[in-house]
Order: sequence, then structure tokens, then C-alpha cells
Amino acid sequence: MSDQKTQFRTCNICEAMCGLIVTHTDTEVVSIKPNPDDPLSRGHICPKAIALQDFRTDPDRVTTPLKKVDGQFVPVSWEEALEYAATRIEEVQEAHGKDAVGTYLGNPNAHKFGNLLTLPRLVKALGTQNRYSSATADQIPHHVASIHMLGHPMLIPVPDVDRTDFMLIIGGNPLVSNGSMMTAPGFGKRMEELHARGGRSVVVDPRRTETAEKASAHLFIRPETDAFFLLALIHEVFATGLDSPGALDPVVQGRDALKQAVQPFTPDLAAKMTGIDADTIRSLAHDFARAGSAVSYARMGASTQSFGALCQWASNALNIITGNFDSPGGAMFTTPALDYVGMTSRKGRVRSYPEKRSRVSGQPLYNGEFPVSVLAEEMETPGEGQIRAMVTVAGNPVLTAPNGLRIGAAMEQLDFMMSIDLHINDTTRHADLILPATVALEEHVYDMVFHSFAVRNTAAFAEPVFTPPNDNPQEWEVIARLAARLSGSNSIGPSPVETLTALLPRGYHGDRVTTDAMLGAETGAIDLGPLVESLAERLETPDGKLDLAPEVFLADLPRLLAFEPPVSDDYPLLMIGRRQVRSHNSWTQNSQRLVKGRNRCTVQMHPADADRLSIEDGMDVAVHSRVGQVTMPAEVTDEIAPGVVSIPQGWGQRQGKLTTATRVQTVSINDLTDDTRIDPISGNAAFNGVPVAVKAIA
Repeated sequence: MSDQKTQFRTCNICEAMCGLIVTHTDTEVVSIKPNPDDPLSRGHICPKAIALQDFRTDPDRVTTPLKKVDGQFVPVSWEEALEYAATRIEEVQEAHGKDAVGTYLGNPNAHKFGNLLTLPRLVKALGTQNRYSSATADQIPHHVASIHMLGHPMLIPVPDVDRTDFMLIIGGNPLVSNGSMMTAPGFGKRMEELHARGGRSVVVDPRRTETAEKASAHLFIRPETDAFFLLALIHEVFATGLDSPGALDPVVQGRDALKQAVQPFTPDLAAKMTGIDADTIRSLAHDFARAGSAVSYARMGASTQSFGALCQWASNALNIITGNFDSPGGAMFTTPALDYVGMTSRKGRVRSYPEKRSRVSGQPLYNGEFPVSVLAEEMETPGEGQIRAMVTVAGNPVLTAPNGLRIGAAMEQLDFMMSIDLHINDTTRHADLILPATVALEEHVYDMVFHSFAVRNTAAFAEPVFTPPNDNPQEWEVIARLAARLSGSNSIGPSPVETLTALLPRGYHGDRVTTDAMLGAETGAIDLGPLVESLAERLETPDGKLDLAPEVFLADLPRLLAFEPPVSDDYPLLMIGRRQVRSHNSWTQNSQRLVKGRNRCTVQMHPADADRLSIEDGMDVAVHSRVGQVTMPAEVTDEIAPGVVSIPQGWGQRQGKLTTATRVQTVSINDLTDDTRIDPISGNAAFNGVPVAVKAIA
């Protein structure tokens, strides 16, 4: 067709930032294909990218402001909606104080640079300390480790997978995620390249994941014992004299303190706790330390547990003491075009962490956010600072936060709630007002966060392909308009593109990277080269040193030594989550192309456990924990370790208007996860290792 156009852009559904070629007319998508010339994704694509068109044309999508009247949502004008939102928020805060309004920001905000640059205005206008996001559901241990060791929450080490000789993957499944806190699209091909150059990959996980299937070796491990394993590796490196921080040695401190701290964590103790043979642990430590280059990558399973912060600290420490930190083939740091670390630098200044504690149960606040695990109790518990109103943006905590049903029940008691979202879902159905969101193909795209976590330095920017329905404002503009009304400003401030244009010249590649240069890039992205050594100059600690043994982690080791698996006669199994390539959190399930086929929301269990419980493959079973019960199909497989069951996250849509997502009734894993199980250092929810029971249903 003569009116067809082509645009290069990156997919911003997940962290992978896959390069796309979008062919379209003025009104519809003709095709979405992988870009073989993208310097980062190199022709990789997953089904979620093709579904970008589905999110735009979803018949259940909210496309006009909706106000709840007598229990039903009715369309209203933008003017009425924004005035209503500002008035109700002001009324709640006048009656109960600024902190009576809470905010929750969902995962999609991390992929929308317009939201990232505009949401601080809204938070400032609200003036509340009650701020929550999806970060404390999966990644805050990474930030806490970087704060205490390196001085800045966004100095996140990234595996230099394209040059490593040995990759140790603990609790991660990058073949499905394409990297998490590690932007590595096409990870399967990268593994093949690692093996082809004579390298090895070892996966440690309670489940034989898709990544484990492709790895050189896989080791089953008991849930929540990863810290024993990592500390035993460190113990063995020190015990055999294989420790050498390499070029970072002049800035590394705490080496003797770390060596002393890991003395109790022998390979024999780790074998007892993890189920991994002690000689195997010793051999791995030797191979890791003696490899030409090596990197430890600990992710979801290691983060979303009771010892998440210890795991991330120990993973960093293993990389550091073996000379694999800020070194090619090890754990390195990006030098992105938009330097988020530099933008928020407080170099040389003492930071106090945690910044404060939550009102009810005293959980830690990092980066201005309380743990999402305490959201329900902060809405339920009377007193000064009780949350009486909520503002959610692109978030569905009823499905994605621990004990989500408790959060939903608490939302029913709020004085006011408003949401900016695509759907009436299990969370937004509780709202008094829903404002329409925009989708990727209607927005400018520059991945402000995940260029900072990528395994190669690149930069890519694209303009919207389509305008939002009903001439709706961009999502960032909705946020800015509300912030302006609340603050009494006559201006919504600069647009995100104006801000991006001003910030790029201050970054590492300001002479090469501008918005115009990215738009004109022949392959749709600018290749800025491999990761380079840069940490010594970028450390943000007050003394400019890298701290191997921060006291906050050493003080938590007695708790680890006292750990006993929480199984009992009532709850004899341990539950973990799992990720699937055709879904992302909860909001992608209304695309038919992503949910078609067999029901993928199953509870996986080992044949020995199934046989003991008289459960057959495909049989409906009841799974229950301390906080709830669900019924779902069993999937009997030797992919899962004995004594462990696995349920995927992101399912369980029940309420609201999501025709496709609710066509098959699935369950939410977070009807079972326990919001009292928290990593006390970081506040991260402990989704993995939840004690459960499974019973056959006659």
C-alpha cells in the first residue's frame, strides 16, 4: 500500500529493549518485525513486542475519564475529571494531613521516560511520604547493595555476558526475561556464543528453568538458601588464597572483615542447607576464581526472599574478591547517554539508610519508598499518617503485591482513590476515578532506566506512531496537569522530550547522542560500544572506597545462621514463582495472541510429591498457605525440585472489564504469598519460599 510507513523503535514492555521495525498506515499496524541491525538486540524479538498493536486496539481499554457514580463508572470530561481528582485529594489532606494520600507506581512507569520525568512533580505536589512502587516487589535488594557498597542506588553492576568465560546464574531465568536488572535481549544466542568460545554457564535454581536447560550445568537448590551457597563460595575463595580484587584493589576496603564474617559459612554447612554437594561447591569456587573472566548474576529467586539483600551483597562480593568487578567479562557498569547516576549524584556526601521506617511495622524506606508489603496495614491502621486515599499509576498491586486480597479489601475502605490506567482491573475497580493511559505506540520512547542496565552501551529514541484515542493527552501530560492543579501552578512544565534534549549533552556521549541523531540513526539506534572500566571514578561513597563489608549486612548474618526452612506438617511444601515469555506482570493478559493455547497457570510439582499426595498431571488441586487458598491444575514435572512447587505470577484476573484475561479463570499467586514475610534489610517482599500445602480435589 502506498500509504505505508516504516519506523525503527525499541520495545518498552520489558527490560530487553528489543529493536523493532514497525510498518504502519496512519490508522493501523501492518507488521512488527525484529530489527536485525539493532546493535543490542541483534534481531531478537519475543511475542510481547508483536502484541504492542493489541494494547492499542484492546476493546476493553479505558479511553475516556471514568467517574464512579452510584457504584458504576460513567464517562466524564477531562476538565471535570481533573477538577474532581484535585478537589477530593485536597479534601482528604485538609482533613487528615498530607500523608493521608498514598501513591503506588507500577512497573510500566520504569519504561516510560515521560512518566519518570513527570511523576516527581506529582509526588512533590502531593507532599506525601506514603510512596510505594513495584520496585520493592522484586529489585530493591540490588539498590540496597549498591547504596551500601558503592554509594549510589543506581550504580548497578551488569554481567558483561558477551565477553565472560564463566557465568554463574542464581535464581534468574534470562532466557525468558531477556535479562532482569541486566538488559540482554536474545540471551539464548548469547549463551550459545559463550559456550562456542569455550566458556561455561551454571544455573542454580529450585526449578530447571529454560535457561538451565541450555546451560552447561544446573544445580537444584532449596528455596531461600542461596545466601549460604554464595557465602560458601566466598569462604572457599579466601580459604584457598584465590582472592584478588585486581585493578580495584586500591579502592577496596573491608576485605579482612569479609573474610572473618564468612568463616562459619563453610561448603559443608552450605551443603546441609542447600542440598548441593560440598565438593561441588568447592569445585565451583575454584573454577570461578581461576576462569579468565567470570561473573555471578543473582536475580529474582535470590532477591524475592527473606535474605534478598544478603544475596545481592554476596554476589557482588564474590565478583569483587575474584577480580571480576569493573573488569571485562565480569560485572561492569554502563556509561549511558543519559547518566541517571550523574543526574542524581551526591558524591562525597554521607547518606543515611534506611531513610526512615514505616509507621506500623517499622519496615525500611529506601529511595523514598516504603515496601509494598506494608501497604495494606498502612491503609487499615488508624492514627496519624494512615492512608485514606490512593493514587495509582499503571499499577495493579491487588494481583502483583503479596497478599493482594488484603490490599483490595483495604482499598474498599478508602475515602478516595484514583488511577491512571488502561483497564478496569482488580485494582482500579476500587477507584472513584480512572484516567486513561497511553500505550507504547502512542508515546515517545527512550528507555531512560534500562540503557543503564544494558550489556552494551546503545541509545535509541523514537516518536509516537499514532495519536491517543479521542485526542486524549499523553500520559505524562495527564500527570503534569494534575500536579499543576494540586500545586496551583499555571504551567505544566517542560515536556519530557524538551528535558531529554537538554540532558543528553551532559551525558557520557553528549558529543554523539542527541534526539535528532537517534531519530536519524540508520539502524534505529546508536551503538556506543561495549562496557568499559569506570567504577573507580564513579564511586559515590563519602570516602571514595568500595566497601566489601558494610555493617548492615554483617549484622544480618546471625539471622541467616539461625535459619530453618519454614515447612511444617500443615505446610510441607515451599512455593516459588516463575516467569513466562508470553506474559509480563498482570497487564498483558488481555491480548488474545499472548494467552491463547493451553492454560499456563498451573502449579508445578515433582512426581515424588505428586505420587505421595495421589495427584495426577492435569488434576485440579487446592493450594493453600497461611493467608489464602486457590484451586488450579497440577503440572507434574521433574523440572521442579522435590519439596517445591511453582506458580507463575501475573495471572488471576477476576474483576473489572478484561474480557480475554477472564475468559479462562486463573489464579493469582499473591492470594497465597504472605505479606508478613519481608527481607528486613531491604524491605523486599519474600515471594519465594512460602510454605504451602497441596491437596487433590475429588
